Amino acid sequence: MAEISQMIDSEVFLAFATYATIVILKMMFMAPLTGYFRMTRKAFANPEDVSLRSKIEDEKKKMLRTDPDVERVRRCHQNDLENIVPFVVIGLLYALTGPDLYSAVLHFRVFVGSRFFHTIAYVTPLPQPSRGLSWMVGMGVTFSMAYRVLSTGLYL
Repeated sequence: MAEISQMIDSEVFLAFATYATIVILKMMFMAPLTGYFRMTRKAFANPEDVSLRSKIEDEKKKMLRTDPDVERVRRCHQNDLENIVPFVVIGLLYALTGPDLYSAVLHFRVFVGSRFFHTIAYVTPLPQPSRGLSWMVGMGVTFSMAYRVLSTGLYL
């Protein structure tokens, strides 16, 4: 097994860092998108947020509500948190197992593509099973990398 310093300097690790950064930035973008939808739909979750938009009590009460579009973006963001965090952790371990560059880049690209398509399918919304299939593809990639990690470094 190669030393960790050699693995970190490898092209696989650099590819992982690139694609992990892309999906993390995509996930981070969902928070401002949620804020945008809250502002444009005038649908706020907290009374203090409503106070900035209006001083009239009746208007405040109308803005303190849930909106289907805001909730859709929030659920998409939640799904990112549930899937991107495991990808980053398992992807890091996978990159440290020394896979060949082609296989690693394929894993990373397919995952990133599936997450971008998932977001488009969720926010737009596209008809099912588009969102479900994109989620399954991303999950399959993460499980594939986890299998490689376990089969390479399994110590029992």
